[in-house]
Amino acid sequence: MRGIGEVSRASGLAVSALRFYDGAGVLVPAEVDAATGYRRYTDEQVRAARLIAGLRRVGLPVAEIAEAVREMREPEAIRRRLDRHRRRLEDGLADAKRELLRVHALLDLEEKLMTRITLPAAALAASLDAVRFAAGSDPAGLLPTVLFDTTGGDLTLVATDRYRMATARAEALIEGPPARLCLPLPFVDDLRALRAGEVVLDLGADAVRAEAGGTVVEGKPLPVDFPDYRRLVAREDEPAARVTVDTARLREMVAAAPAPTREHHGTAYEITLLGLDPAGSLRLAAEGEWSDEHVAVNREFLLQALDAGGAGQLVLELDGPIRPLAVRVPGGSRFSILMPVRP
Repeated sequence: MRGIGEVSRASGLAVSALRFYDGAGVLVPAEVDAATGYRRYTDEQVRAARLIAGLRRVGLPVAEIAEAVREMREPEAIRRRLDRHRRRLEDGLADAKRELLRVHALLDLEEKLMTRITLPAAALAASLDAVRFAAGSDPAGLLPTVLFDTTGGDLTLVATDRYRMATARAEALIEGPPARLCLPLPFVDDLRALRAGEVVLDLGADAVRAEAGGTVVEGKPLPVDFPDYRRLVAREDEPAARVTVDTARLREMVAAAPAPTREHHGTAYEITLLGLDPAGSLRLAAEGEWSDEHVAVNREFLLQALDAGGAGQLVLELDGPIRPLAVRVPGGSRFSILMPVRP
């Protein structure tokens, strides 16, 4: 039998460590003198102490060290346990390396005043599809751009030509300072083509860059004075009417209904008159039925908003002839408004 000091010298474990493993039930001495409290160990326990010292140095948890001591007579079981621990260590090292790279990248973004947005390419493309129809088409001044805004903590996309506006929100990992930039439509359309894998989008005041699946898209922000979309979409009161519609059915109704025409700056366009029947269901009115309970909108704009809303159901908010028509996707991630046409 050996005393605790001898076992300490033979195994490399400090006396305090041997006492700890005794208390933890990992290596209980073969004998303890009732009068003096001296601990005595067998030769086999010395070998166990050496095993414990080695497992401790490689960071094996105490619970697994205890299991390994019980497996002393099964070397292959201990080897399998060590292999599993090695894989955990390697995985942890790989995770640590990735996190270090991410922190370095974040520091680079802060130094360069850039914002990095990471999200599935398909999610970004779907959100862009939901707003692209509302962007202006005249490079001379009708906002041919999509606003990318991370100031609220999420990625919010907004497009408007001042006659309609569409917004979409996408969940994303956002690193670096908040950004609010207007990106040109050619760059936006290139982004919409990235639909596989994950896209990393870097936004800076002088340059923007996106990469997904080995494809890189680059561009520059536009110096556009974009409207305060939050003020436009916020409302303090409830709409006069809110009705849920089937998108495909409403599209069929709009396409089949007679469409009165109006003219704007010499260009004729068709309109659609929306209202509710006595039961509270949506109906399309004829021009002769116009009243303060109806709202008229550009027919083409309405069809585009329905297409952007996607399949399934939409919620329409009707609030009389002079308030915008709101078209919402249930769940709140996508939203568009159409300015009314005056009687």
